Amino acid sequence: MKPAQFDYAVPNTVEEAARLLAESNGDGKIIAGGQSLMPMINFRLVKPSILIDVNRIAGLNRIELVGKRVRIGATVRHHQTASDPLIAKHLPVVHDAMQHVAHVTVRNRGTFCGSVAHADPAAEMPMVTRFLDGTIIALSIRGERRIPAADFFVGSLVNSLEPDEMVLAVEIDVMPDEAGWGFEEFAKRHGDFALAAFAATLRMDNGRARDVRIGMMGVGEVPLRLPEIEEILEETELSQAVLQAVAEKLNDILTPNTDIHASADYRRHLSGVLAKRALRSAWVRAGGRKEATNG
Repeated sequence: MKPAQFDYAVPNTVEEAARLLAESNGDGKIIAGGQSLMPMINFRLVKPSILIDVNRIAGLNRIELVGKRVRIGATVRHHQTASDPLIAKHLPVVHDAMQHVAHVTVRNRGTFCGSVAHADPAAEMPMVTRFLDGTIIALSIRGERRIPAADFFVGSLVNSLEPDEMVLAVEIDVMPDEAGWGFEEFAKRHGDFALAAFAATLRMDNGRARDVRIGMMGVGEVPLRLPEIEEILEETELSQAVLQAVAEKLNDILTPNTDIHASADYRRHLSGVLAKRALRSAWVRAGGRKEATNG
């Protein structure tokens, strides 16, 4: 397929990009990596009047520590996020998740913020942004708007951006130094979209889990944070009984789709398996004993 005709602009500032987007009256699209956008344009699922390429705008390709938040700019590539020392130090669960992202060509061009904006519920970047309660920084000619991740993901491939807004950056709170984390994903081939993935962070306090965060992807229409699972784990000592309770609760609350890759029942079962693995890793990294989860 060939795309429908469109104009192409390469602004040098974010203000110029915002102006061009506003002037398109909702028909313009921002492009940074284009790994999701260009296939959709080629199949004419999307027909923009103009593509606004933000790759030449200085400063958008940075990962920075701003206070106690890590800020990931709009043109930061997947491979950069996966290898960045700030991510590895302050957001180790994100570092682990990024090792599963796509294949070499996609990793070299695709962007973290672009994936978040694309809002695919089976992609790692929306998931980690949601379960770590990140903030999406949106820009328009009206100025910046900070959107909590809990409000950003509306549905499969649907976000809450206004037509004249672009994603400028994503900010995520740094994890506490003492936090443990676990990330487990299963795909038919490495780099493919996950059939399911489970992420967890927690602290250890007097032998019990505290500040538990649980996220999942591939098992719903949006990336998930699961307070029902967090409640089971909070203030408990991780044990086989607790892990089994988590698996059973996941089976009750998850409503994944059945498709050509896996049935809903398979995804629910897989979720329980991945949950046990990720939680064991998080527990041990937080300082818990391995024996506590093996009996």
